Amino acid sequence: MKMIWGAVVAVAVVVVVGWWWRTLEWLWWRPRRLEKMLKGQGLRGGQYRLFYGDLKDNARLIKEARSQPLALNSHDVAPRVAPLFHHAMKLHGKISITWLGPYPRVSLMDPELIKEVLSNKFGHFVKPNLTPLGKLLAQGLASHEGEKWAKHRRIINPAFHLEKLKRMLPAFSTCCDELIKRWENKINAEGSIELNVWPELQNLAGDVISRTAFGSSYEEGRRIFQLQTEQAELVMPALQSVYIPGFRFLPTPKNNRRKAIDREIRIILRGMIEKREKAIRMGESSKDDLLGLLMESNMKENEKHESKFKNKGLSVEDVIEECKLFYIAGQETTSSLLTWTMVLLSMYPEWQTKAREEVLQVFGKNKPDMEGVSRLKTVTMILYEVLRLYPPAIFMTRITYKTMELGGITYPPGVLLLLPIIFVHHDLDFWGEDAKEFKPERFAEGISKASKVAGAFCPFGGGPRVCIGQGFALIEAKLGLSMILQHFSFELSPSYVHAPYTVITLQPQHGALIKLHKL
Repeated sequence: MKMIWGAVVAVAVVVVVGWWWRTLEWLWWRPRRLEKMLKGQGLRGGQYRLFYGDLKDNARLIKEARSQPLALNSHDVAPRVAPLFHHAMKLHGKISITWLGPYPRVSLMDPELIKEVLSNKFGHFVKPNLTPLGKLLAQGLASHEGEKWAKHRRIINPAFHLEKLKRMLPAFSTCCDELIKRWENKINAEGSIELNVWPELQNLAGDVISRTAFGSSYEEGRRIFQLQTEQAELVMPALQSVYIPGFRFLPTPKNNRRKAIDREIRIILRGMIEKREKAIRMGESSKDDLLGLLMESNMKENEKHESKFKNKGLSVEDVIEECKLFYIAGQETTSSLLTWTMVLLSMYPEWQTKAREEVLQVFGKNKPDMEGVSRLKTVTMILYEVLRLYPPAIFMTRITYKTMELGGITYPPGVLLLLPIIFVHHDLDFWGEDAKEFKPERFAEGISKASKVAGAFCPFGGGPRVCIGQGFALIEAKLGLSMILQHFSFELSPSYVHAPYTVITLQPQHGALIKLHKL
């Protein structure tokens, strides 16, 4: 018996020592080793601090930044929405080191280096793994790598072809019609109404995703939208700190609610997918919504490889994750873009007038169509300039999984590369002295000639992983803005506070209070 207990104690000691060794490697030896290698090549940045890195400074700086709004007509938003990186670049240069807990982050401000990272020709720069809490929000195409990413992209891509997007125009128009009618019903006797357009446009984008993704299952789609919105509010704050393994298993109120939301979303989506799959197999049309197009493409993929492999396409769980991603990416991107467009056109009424004149010239008072949308040059210039100054995603992140040379610096495995979109979009070296001013005319000759340096405009990423839904988002934004301009003029409310901040995307911290006037 003593020998057995001795063996048990010995095993326990080995396990504990091994755990402590791995913890020390994770929290101290490895970060210090990476810091020495990076700074030995001339990179500058703050010193690593045990466990937290720069997280405490980041929280403090964000709190300070959010306590004060910007001046109206000021578009120098980067110091407010990303104060830690602004501070680091100011102190240590454009290529500088910050710390996400025990992980070093190197900011890359050179569009050529960003292009090289995003081109990812050999798969050496990959997306960081999602934490278990991050996976609750959405996985899917945006987080996959290698062969799995290639398969998902191949199957999903047909659903976003222009011809397929044209078929969704009635759904876009229906949602926009409902928004316009809702606003018109609120107009007072003087022919105007003051609204916070941020939640209104969030609902519009959610309705568009619900209709275009699920068609006749629109009400179920709206429920998913509500649940995903709540999940984002629960998950995003947790993603801004170091994830402690096993934390998600603690029965805290937030953990319990996250799990409950995830279960409900999966039950709804699984039921919709199985019902649609059964209908398709019985010979019914797959419909023109994203779910139908995705499942049709997936079934063709399965049939193509049926003789060699079993279920070569996406599983039901894969389709569920892609549907969750439709909501997060589609709803957040378009609502952010439309909101900031209305804010900026309120600040610059001369551009609002130019945009309305173009819309009325192309469509009159008729419903916008796809052919006309493609001829909206001024509207397109405005949307590009809004995406430059207020990109929905303010940065992208990649990680090295093997030793890589980039711009004369050798990066060991495990270094996070920060691609700070908003800083690149506001950089005077790339855009000129008026970089922080609203000037849509810079895009008059297209994206390639708008900046001094090629690749300095990247609101949807770049390379093979460029956002698959960018066409969807821009068509929705052009259509929605056109219909709003046909029916209303608008100006900032005296109560509007200019305070951009980030949740998932760049949003107005205190809403977007705008006064609408019926035309």
